[in-house]
Amino acid sequence: MSEKQAIGTRLDKFIVPIGPQHPALKEPGHFEFSVDGEVVTGATARLGYAHRGIEKACEQRNFTQDIYLLERVCGICSHVHATAFVLGVEKLAGVGAPPRAQAIRTLVAELERVHSHMLWLGVAAHEAGFDTLFMYSWRDRETVMDILEALTGNRVNYSANVLGGVKCDVTPEIAESIRKGIDFLEERTKHYLDEVTNDPRFRARTHGIGVMTALQAEQLGVVGPTARASGVARDIRLDAPYAAYTTFVPELILESEGDLEARFSVRLRELFEAYRLIRAILDNLPAGDLTVRMPRKIKAGETVSRVEAPRGELFYFIRSNGTDMPERVKIRTPTLCNMPSVLATSLGHQLADVPMILVGIDPCFSCNDRAVVLRRRGQDNPALLDWDALRQLGQSGR
Repeated sequence: MSEKQAIGTRLDKFIVPIGPQHPALKEPGHFEFSVDGEVVTGATARLGYAHRGIEKACEQRNFTQDIYLLERVCGICSHVHATAFVLGVEKLAGVGAPPRAQAIRTLVAELERVHSHMLWLGVAAHEAGFDTLFMYSWRDRETVMDILEALTGNRVNYSANVLGGVKCDVTPEIAESIRKGIDFLEERTKHYLDEVTNDPRFRARTHGIGVMTALQAEQLGVVGPTARASGVARDIRLDAPYAAYTTFVPELILESEGDLEARFSVRLRELFEAYRLIRAILDNLPAGDLTVRMPRKIKAGETVSRVEAPRGELFYFIRSNGTDMPERVKIRTPTLCNMPSVLATSLGHQLADVPMILVGIDPCFSCNDRAVVLRRRGQDNPALLDWDALRQLGQSGR
């Protein structure tokens, strides 16, 4: 085989690289797909390009400062990250937020779910070549962003949570604006659900594509709507209720087909359930305070906090050493759980289906904040860097 013929081959397989910079990826991730013609025969992924050291940075700041830092793990899931953290810290401190605060946390969480699913629908439609659906869904997404801005003061990083409660309240005027916005979005969602389930051109890109059985989903550890689209009844809001989900109980949305069409259906049907919960919270919002007193120093101990992010289970491990700073914060995001399913379900499909299969899990690469090992030339042992050394290394560009 000549050198020219060997280009792009590895072990007699043709390798198609995608990323870390690629038009089909809005965030950096590197995939290698082995293909036979146009059919995918093997797949690998490399993540970690968006590492920002947030977990380590949390250890250098106090618990209150960490709320604002952790909200920036993901711009679309900022509230649910902060909620997971404050629930864990409050558990360590033996403090419970007032019922009204818990209800408002749940209200913002469901509004954020609407925001996330609407954003995902636009991105998925764009990957499928349906840019009209992309533009319409993102136009309507502005409605829920306006609602969140009116309620919290922010359109992306809402900063609704504080330790011991929330900082924003629901006035009658805001409640009325939320109801009007939800009424509008509900009608639009009916149209979108009809499009993705009945349009023959769209179904050609989703029906029977990326099929994952319930057994495969269980074996791969898939979470969230991706798992529920394969018939796996898993939702932290029901399995381990938190905040006000003990009072405002969501209905589990399931599909059994396990293909891309089912994943679209689950997420859009979850929007209707979110609208119902939002109305129920507004109609039955408890009276009372928004916050309770929290100690500055959190007593020593460790805990696990689990919440249902729009993409699935979000897992926080928090350890306190009795000071006002955490000793350890560990985050496991749903994208890390769902990513193996992309590699497994891509096999046997056309290479052109891969972007749609990837977007079907609603990936967030920036959420995958992981530790990196630094090995310098001539040194056998990896280096352990403190925060200042890590910052200097980043600024040096080496």
